[in-house]
Amino acid sequence: MNHDRIHAREPQQDSERWASGRIDALREKDGHCVVTVTPDDSDGQVELTVTFAVRDLFVSRLPIDDGESPLGERIWYRKRGG
Repeated sequence: MNHDRIHAREPQQDSERWASGRIDALREKDGHCVVTVTPDDSDGQVELTVTFAVRDLFVSRLPIDDGESPLGERIWYRKRGG
């Protein structure tokens, strides 16, 4: 399985290689987490596939309280190979 990259904070290195957007949905598919994002520079949506460990890590680093939904929060991402 090819996994994408996600950060809860703006990357400090190679920032031009990363895109940002807001989380629209989180769901499970085939034992992985699929994060649906609306890019800041587009009206479309991007689906990112990550492990549950990566999901737990980036959600824990978002500026939300425990138990709050991450929907609507900004993340930085890079599709595999991007």
